[in-house]
Amino acid sequence: MHPLKTPAFLRPSSRPSSPLPTPLSPRLDSETGADHRPARPLSKLTLTHFGRKPSPAPIRSVTPFPLVQDGSYLESLSLKLSEAVTKALAQPPGAVASGEVLNGKRPIPAGRGHALGELIAAELHATQGKVHLQRAILRLLQRPLSVLITNLSSQLLPLLSSSAFLAPAAPTVQAPNPNPTQAHALAIAAFAGELLDCLDELDLDLSHDHRGDGLNNFREGLVSLIGRVVNPLIDGLKGDLMPLIRALEFVNPTSLTSVVAKPTGSARGSVHQHPSIASLQALMPIYAKALGRYTTSKSVQSTLATLLISVVWRALVSLSHRPFNSRSRSNSVSAASATSSTTFKKRLGSATTPPSTPPPSRFTMKLPGSRPPSPTHPSATSTASDARVLYDLLSLLPKPSPTNDANRIAREAVDEAFEALAALNALLGAIDSGTDMREDFDLDLLTEGLPVLIALPVLFRWSGHGEPQVIAAMLDVDEGEYRDGCLSGFGRADECAAMVTQRLLDILRNETTDDTKTKIVVKYLEGSIVH
Repeated sequence: MHPLKTPAFLRPSSRPSSPLPTPLSPRLDSETGADHRPARPLSKLTLTHFGRKPSPAPIRSVTPFPLVQDGSYLESLSLKLSEAVTKALAQPPGAVASGEVLNGKRPIPAGRGHALGELIAAELHATQGKVHLQRAILRLLQRPLSVLITNLSSQLLPLLSSSAFLAPAAPTVQAPNPNPTQAHALAIAAFAGELLDCLDELDLDLSHDHRGDGLNNFREGLVSLIGRVVNPLIDGLKGDLMPLIRALEFVNPTSLTSVVAKPTGSARGSVHQHPSIASLQALMPIYAKALGRYTTSKSVQSTLATLLISVVWRALVSLSHRPFNSRSRSNSVSAASATSSTTFKKRLGSATTPPSTPPPSRFTMKLPGSRPPSPTHPSATSTASDARVLYDLLSLLPKPSPTNDANRIAREAVDEAFEALAALNALLGAIDSGTDMREDFDLDLLTEGLPVLIALPVLFRWSGHGEPQVIAAMLDVDEGEYRDGCLSGFGRADECAAMVTQRLLDILRNETTDDTKTKIVVKYLEGSIVH
């Protein structure tokens, strides 16, 4: 019989075993002249040296690249814009700061609104000369921008309705930074401001379409978001700042609730500061930083200008209407004379009556009195020195940046207000220093840029016609009515200047006096009417 053999296709395929490596003979090495290399240390053979080094992170380009304008361009652009809007509002990665977390979320990082705006601008600028494609992109932007503003509004609503949004309404020395609620709201406002600035800078040729770019509704929505956050915070800061400015009208105000900075070192006891000035020195750097954070957007520059002008005007009214601080001499002379007369009477009485037995306390050690000697009270600062310090403090506040026509006009108005405050400083400084004003002295040069109704109280007090309240009495009106009607702002003061000046000039002309100061004031009033 023939034995059964396994078919070839059923046999397992086996690989022949590799031959063992043949060790090289040392004699062969010597014959070939191989170099005897030093032995490699064992540390080089550890597994840690075979690890793959991490590749550096790719550098992302800041400038966005527009898509290729092919048949699917609009569809791809729609997806790209929707994805960009989603990423712009996504939670940022990385470490979490302690004072920024609110309900487990972080505020929107700075720069995301600018990045989204640059993406939109790059796609629109790539279609220059293609009217129909540009109009299609503008129509395509309607949906993602609508979704963006809706999401921003939904995130902002619980923040504004929270009681922590205005607690505190203005930064203080103890809490100079915004709380988490304010930080999240300000981040949304900053995002909207960045995007709004990019949309305003779009330089598109839309002369062929009277409807414009169709983005005005979104611009107005972004402006509304910014105003809902910034306006309450600016109003809160103004509410704390204006009482300090009003208190400058009084030499010794008693109704200040703000924190007053305590003088330190050698200044204590030697330099007396007005309570408002001391408070402003501590608060003004904090206010300047907060205003810089609130007014980053160009759309808020007009609000900033309104705040600065109102503060400067209030400072002008307060400083010009501060009553004259007469430096009264100490009554130590009268006290000394009274003491000497009492002593004289005691001595006279002791000469006519027999001396009495001294009490036992006469022989005890004399201790110093429990009442310490009265400290030397420093003289109150003059109005001129307070005006100089206030001008320097108000100069710390940010001013509108003249980026466009509207902001340029606002900046010019703010500069004129500060020029008026500088002119008041010069006038008060000249009067305080006792400058010899001759009859031919030109007050127009000294009061250039200063409203007439602000200069009049200072000049009337200097010429000896009484305190600032005498102006309302000469006009035969109530003091409050005069201030509300004529001293409510720069514009109203300019409107009433001619009428008030003419009335005061008529009264002063009827006075038959040879006083040089009165003649100087009359000459100044005549010149202001001519101008």
